[in-house]
Amino acid sequence: MSSSVLTSPYLIEIATTDFETTRLAVAGGAHRIELCASLSEGGVTPSYGTIRLCRESFTVPLYPIIRPRGGDFLYSEQEFAIMRQDVLLCKSLQCDGVVIGMLHSDGKIDRDRTAALIELAYPLGVTFHRAFDRCVDPEAALEQLISIGCERVLTSGQQLTAPEGVSQIASLQQQAGDRIIIMPGSGVRPDNVIDLAIQTGCVEFHSSLRSLTPSAMEFQHPSFASGSESYQNPYIDPQRVKAFTDAFKTLSKA
Repeated sequence: MSSSVLTSPYLIEIATTDFETTRLAVAGGAHRIELCASLSEGGVTPSYGTIRLCRESFTVPLYPIIRPRGGDFLYSEQEFAIMRQDVLLCKSLQCDGVVIGMLHSDGKIDRDRTAALIELAYPLGVTFHRAFDRCVDPEAALEQLISIGCERVLTSGQQLTAPEGVSQIASLQQQAGDRIIIMPGSGVRPDNVIDLAIQTGCVEFHSSLRSLTPSAMEFQHPSFASGSESYQNPYIDPQRVKAFTDAFKTLSKA
């Protein structure tokens, strides 16, 4: 088993898409893992087998995403039932937390069902993901999430990337104080994380660092050789993860 020890007040969470990318992120020094499947769709709930093997293999805090499908964050009763069962599954596997997000059709936070999942997950931590960036009133939504005991909010400041939304993130961080963690994500990289930390006052950051690596397949069918889905696999460079922790060390000494 492998673990990562915090040597500064700053923390990097890496979104991974399978066991291998999780292994690589941990090897690079990730402080926490958001475990997903299908990051190309924004992340959906990973399989039981993936969650279980990652939990058994790594001591780094593990937060699977609870999202039954891609698309919007307006869920049916049947989809909510699936989310409840997946929360219980993560709890039974002794994950450290879960990542959720639900909205009403008018863009407001689905407070009641979010609160129900937070209660069901307890004592696991709960991150509200970037569904927050699609809500109509982020200041009001933040107060709602605080009131129901959410641990943190992953946000790009309601812009496509965190660097673009830095002013909104800084405002949310000021509003939050020490009541909830604001974690910038989307477009967060080792070369901009110091500026984001200085401009926002945030201490936790989220990145996927997604890339591809060539398949080890020796035979590649010519009809599919140019298709990335057949002969390229998801990859995370451990050295890029390490670059975050190196940047944090520099920032801590500043």
